[in-house]
Amino acid sequence: MARIPGRVRPRNRVRLNLERSLEMSQYKIALVAGSLRKDSYNRRLAAAVTKMAPPEFSFDPLRIDDLPLYNQDDDASSAAAVNRIKNQIRAADGLLFVTPEYNRSIPGVLKNAIDHASRPYGQSAWAGKPAGVLGASAGPAGTSMAQQHLRNILAYLDVPTMGQPEAFVRVDDNYFNAEGDITDARSKAFLQGWIIRYADWIRRFTGGH
Repeated sequence: MARIPGRVRPRNRVRLNLERSLEMSQYKIALVAGSLRKDSYNRRLAAAVTKMAPPEFSFDPLRIDDLPLYNQDDDASSAAAVNRIKNQIRAADGLLFVTPEYNRSIPGVLKNAIDHASRPYGQSAWAGKPAGVLGASAGPAGTSMAQQHLRNILAYLDVPTMGQPEAFVRVDDNYFNAEGDITDARSKAFLQGWIIRYADWIRRFTGGH
């Protein structure tokens, strides 16, 4: 069969599309959701917001539900799950935390993950990684206290965290539609602007690759 000049064969077209996709995903972000509940507001918020990110950003969720409780005695022989999240963080260009608020602070499971990846002392996987912080709650405070506590921790860990705009998202059962998208137009527009600012923040610290 004669080859038509300029025509791309189907197999080559798939390869080209894959290469273009890989080229577009220049920024790899470690996504840390602080809730374990399958249908939690914060996991749904994370999914909705990351869909609005620029196409060159990809998000790698960190699994934190299988981490053992942090014990300094284990620093020399970390569990496989601990090594997994450390490697994911080190491979990332930036961090995105999406956290609920439990008793005016962050969930224990999130703190446990942060502690694991920050140890042993002087070998933190978090250090220098630019970050953004979001949170959703049905309460009027919208995770403001949890986010402040998280920012304090991240500051100590040398994680440059975007300060503005802050995003304390108040949600209810109608906030997301069946496809997981945000139904409130004003809130969606705000979060679209937030993720664009966040993308600029990451580029600022990574030199735009």
